[in-house]
Amino acid sequence: MGKSKIFVTHVYLSKFLKKLEDKYQVDVWPDKDISRKDLLVGVKGAVGIIALLTEKIDAELMDAAGPQLKVVSNYAVGFDNVDLEAATQRGICVTNTPGVLTESVAEQVISFTLVLFKRVMEGDRFVRSGKYKGWEPDLLLGTGIKDKTMGIVGLGRIGRWTARMATALGMKVIYFNRHRDEEFEEEYGVAYHVLDQLLEKSDAVSLSIPLTEETKHLIGERELKLMKPTAILINTARGSIVDQKALVRALREKWIAGAGLDVFEDEGKVPEELRTLSNTVLTPHTASATFEARVAMARIVVENMMDAIEGRRPSCLVNFGVWKDNID
Repeated sequence: MGKSKIFVTHVYLSKFLKKLEDKYQVDVWPDKDISRKDLLVGVKGAVGIIALLTEKIDAELMDAAGPQLKVVSNYAVGFDNVDLEAATQRGICVTNTPGVLTESVAEQVISFTLVLFKRVMEGDRFVRSGKYKGWEPDLLLGTGIKDKTMGIVGLGRIGRWTARMATALGMKVIYFNRHRDEEFEEEYGVAYHVLDQLLEKSDAVSLSIPLTEETKHLIGERELKLMKPTAILINTARGSIVDQKALVRALREKWIAGAGLDVFEDEGKVPEELRTLSNTVLTPHTASATFEARVAMARIVVENMMDAIEGRRPSCLVNFGVWKDNID
């Protein structure tokens, strides 16, 4: 009897898969991009799929893989690309890679804040364009970070680390979350606010929540108009949490001062109107892009895969019901 098949959707991960190759037939897609057609063919017969957040793992794909499919190991913290209900109905474990990119993403939030407050990108473009002729006392005046208010939407791992870093830099921190954490409030001197109050009071608003049906377009025209005209919006979570069309208008018409975006509604198709705005800092979904974080994510992906296939509950299981159902 041959080895069980694991299908991997991206060539980058191939260098981390030695541990799996000792026991399983590991088929790695030999490129950076995989079409839907090739994905449906590639997963056929696999007991496990290692996927990126850019691949749609739905009922059609699970059925294309076949009834032997045991696990989808997602190389990401978010798992909105996976149909959890369909996976659970079919007894398929879905796992993610939380925890190991917390610091990296929080660092990106603080980086966005500093770059926008200090107008670093505008200054860079000013110098490169040849406009800089000498020091001027009122040239590209920015704002300091000390005593400004950081509003954090979502107090998970990333939100908490962002709060710690912002506090260390002398910022006041307020947060909105489904559940209050009074112990964290007392330890770090942060304060809970409902979302509207947070938007009204914050100088920087950072989004650290997952994309769900409830959070899609959580920040739209009404919410953007609640923010200060001097405030900035930072999104390192998922693009669709923000109504991108409303955000472009808010930036163009100066409802808010700027935005730092690592994610977009349609990744890879950032609209020209957003790209040409001078009051933005845009990065290509690289908030977690450190050597340390990406290697740790790969390690967890492999561990999740082996645990699920070999009958152990994965430590990063996200559809808990499937394991209970398996045990029952």
